Amino acid sequence: MALQPLGRLRRRLTAWYVATFCLILALLGGGLFVAIRHQIAAQLDGSLRDATTELERAARIREMEARTARGQVVDAVDELHIPDRALYLLEPSGRAVKPPRADEWIRAAARQAAVAGRVERDRALPHERALRLHAERFTLASGVPMIAVAVADKVELEDRYASLIVAFGAAAIVALVLVTAGAWLLVRESTAPVERTIEYMRRFMADAAHELRTPLTVLRSRAEVALQHPREPASYVTALRGIEAESQRLGRIVEDLLTLARADTGERPVERTRVYLDDVAIDAAGAVRVVAEGKGVEVVMAEFEEAVVMGDAALLRQLVMILLDNAVKFTPCGGRVRVGVGTTAGVPTLTVEDTGIGIASDQLPHIFERFYRGDPARSRASATEPARDGAGLGLSIARWIAAAHDADIAVDSTPGAGTTVVVRFPGESTPL
Repeated sequence: MALQPLGRLRRRLTAWYVATFCLILALLGGGLFVAIRHQIAAQLDGSLRDATTELERAARIREMEARTARGQVVDAVDELHIPDRALYLLEPSGRAVKPPRADEWIRAAARQAAVAGRVERDRALPHERALRLHAERFTLASGVPMIAVAVADKVELEDRYASLIVAFGAAAIVALVLVTAGAWLLVRESTAPVERTIEYMRRFMADAAHELRTPLTVLRSRAEVALQHPREPASYVTALRGIEAESQRLGRIVEDLLTLARADTGERPVERTRVYLDDVAIDAAGAVRVVAEGKGVEVVMAEFEEAVVMGDAALLRQLVMILLDNAVKFTPCGGRVRVGVGTTAGVPTLTVEDTGIGIASDQLPHIFERFYRGDPARSRASATEPARDGAGLGLSIARWIAAAHDADIAVDSTPGAGTTVVVRFPGESTPL
């Protein structure tokens, strides 16, 4: 139901694509039709001019053969056989010579050609037919002026127009079908990320609401219990400490959500300065060691080499803190967490290794998803017991920080044996 507006959007976009294509096709078709019609009309006029030229040539030849001013010149019309062309010889006065009769509009065209030298006319006929005329003045060798006229039925133009329209229409229908299918596929593919984003946002908001509801429920329960009956000051202190712990957890969740929201919208700028990764790791390990000792987990400094990366020192420290915090959190008492920094083939590398409970292989692909906590050991809070784990946002933030620094983060884990996280950064000379 929530994705119905997206479906309507797809249909509207497809309709707009198709309508735009139809408009372009109509404009293109109209332009092509006008251009081709002009070209075909020019070809017809050219063929009529060629016909009059042939008539003139034949008339001169017959004059030479007959050696008379007019003599057998009229036979030139009979000798020429030009398909679909009517040929006339007329005097400048408009009198028909051959054939002996001609319509008045042809005689008028001949009289006009006698003055202008050349005339082209159209003649409309019943039943939507039309004729095209070309008249041209020429002079016989004897000096006698004559008018050569060629007439063609423009139905051949209409036939060519009709065939052109049929061919273009068929091609347009096929193109329209293909464009409609292509537009739908294009719209579906282009809106697929939007659909995934919407679904992701819905799941993210549901998970966020659930995670925020848990500490809020604990806070309300503790406050209600503390206020039900008068108690000793020590009991109020205990209740307030529990409320404080849940408030801190709630604050961390909100802070992590804000960090991810800024990361998604690009509002968190990433600085680009030379940062010594080994110094950042040592500083973070020192801060985590206090928490680890309280849990009975040993934090060990492994091999450290000077490693310079271009990045944001605050974000890099947060990345190391997240990895160390997770390692300590899921390592039982008496376990060990090792952190080291080295350079392999010019690639600065951060390694965090623990001897904790490990991660099942089917859960590894999901550990960087927001709010994902697939291990049963990651218990949620209850109304009487504060939560001992986070909200499943830390590794998502770690992945974003790594991606912001063009770093590759890989996790290898064996259930019951521990987990190793390796982060490989581009070298100092490698552009980010």
